[in-house]
Amino acid sequence: QVQLVESGGGPVQPGGSLRLSCAASGFTLGDYRIGWFRQAPGKEREGVSCISRVGASTYYADSVKGRFTISRDNAKNTVYLQMNSLKRDDTAVYYCATLIGFSCNRLPRTENVQSWGQGTQVTVSS
Repeated sequence: QVQLVESGGGPVQPGGSLRLSCAASGFTLGDYRIGWFRQAPGKEREGVSCISRVGASTYYADSVKGRFTISRDNAKNTVYLQMNSLKRDDTAVYYCATLIGFSCNRLPRTENVQSWGQGTQVTVSS
C-alpha cells in the first residue's frame, strides 16, 4: 500500500522547536521531490518547503526561511522538517506530499501534488 505518514507534531510554546517526519511505505521516496504544506484554520493549504530527490535543492516560503530546515534520508525513506523559533502563526496541520511535474526552484502548490499524507497538527501556544 502506497502511503505517506507524518509524525512529530504536537503542542509547543512560542520559540520552541519540533521536528516533523514524513515516512513513506510501499514506494521509494527517493524517486520523488517532496513538499511540506500547512493549513491553518480557515485558510487555504499553502506550500512551506520542498526538497529535490537527493536533497541538493531546497526552497522555503519567506515566512519560514531561516527558521525551518527540510532534509531527507532516502535510506530511511523519510523526509524531515526541522522547525525552530516557532511562532503562533505557525499553528496548522502540516502535510507532506510527493510532487510531480515540479522542480524545487519555487514554492510548491497543491496542483503540483501527486499524493498527500494524512497530516500532523502543530499548535504553538503559551
